Amino acid sequence: MQAFEYANPTTLKEALGLLGASFNDAAVLAGGTDLLSLMKDHIESPKRVVNIKAIKELGGISKTAAGLRIGATATIDELMGNAAVRAEYPALAAAARGITSPQIRNMGTVGGDLCQRPRCWYYRNGFGLLAQKDGKSMVPDGQNEFHGIFGSGPAFFVSASSLAPALIALGAKVKLASASGTREVDVAKFFVAPSSAGQREIDLKPGEILTEVIVPAAKTRNYTYEVRQKEALDWPLAAAAVSLTMKGSTVESAQIVLGHVGPTPVVATQAARSLAGKSINESVAEAAGKAAVAGAKPLNGNAYKVQLAQVAVKRALLEAAKGA
Repeated sequence: MQAFEYANPTTLKEALGLLGASFNDAAVLAGGTDLLSLMKDHIESPKRVVNIKAIKELGGISKTAAGLRIGATATIDELMGNAAVRAEYPALAAAARGITSPQIRNMGTVGGDLCQRPRCWYYRNGFGLLAQKDGKSMVPDGQNEFHGIFGSGPAFFVSASSLAPALIALGAKVKLASASGTREVDVAKFFVAPSSAGQREIDLKPGEILTEVIVPAAKTRNYTYEVRQKEALDWPLAAAAVSLTMKGSTVESAQIVLGHVGPTPVVATQAARSLAGKSINESVAEAAGKAAVAGAKPLNGNAYKVQLAQVAVKRALLEAAKGA
């Protein structure tokens, strides 16, 4: 690990003043469950690390008139244990439960989950987000069983966030702060599929901090279903988060979002629209799952993910429909 300055501000204003003009100048430290590994592997070598855990205004989870405010430094444990989240946002609670490591749940933060870097082994071994060698991506003809089945490149990694699909299905926004002011971005637009080597995979500019997540009042039945290779700490092979606005026993409108199958969470718009006016049952949920993966473009080693994503949609819909 290269030498770096360490700062421990107690206010957001102080933290913003300590951030550099580029991602290489300074890095934000919250739980550290991802950043420290990246620094040890020399994937990231910031000149200054700014710890934001002591900034009280960035923490906490609270109900508001508009819905739910989740501070960026609220931990996964806090999210999973919050009564309002469990009762009204089961999609979020289920996604948090899926992070099975007690250590990561205790240290890892909501903001950190959204901002964590891809788990792609090409990226983690120093080949960059686009995993290129001699100007050509190594992924399509390489080891790609855990890569994306949506999109046609040049990015083939999968978004690592466990919470993003649920937050998108729930219509959440993130608030971003910099020395020049604040802005709000839909979580659906926060994730970006980079088209060049220098582009980041999230819409976070140098000098910005993700300060909180704003989730609208829950007026839906919602759920997240994930498929993993093992029950111990692991990232999902495929996931689906759904949100259903009901009119009696039928669906008035729906949101379906796939996770861990593309460089950004995949919003399955047509599959969601197909549910309008229908009651959720086994056959309807299965048809929606098939529709959700209709645009998949698997690589030579990950076609199995198509079936997993389809099943995740089906099971998420069935759980949401019964008010799980």
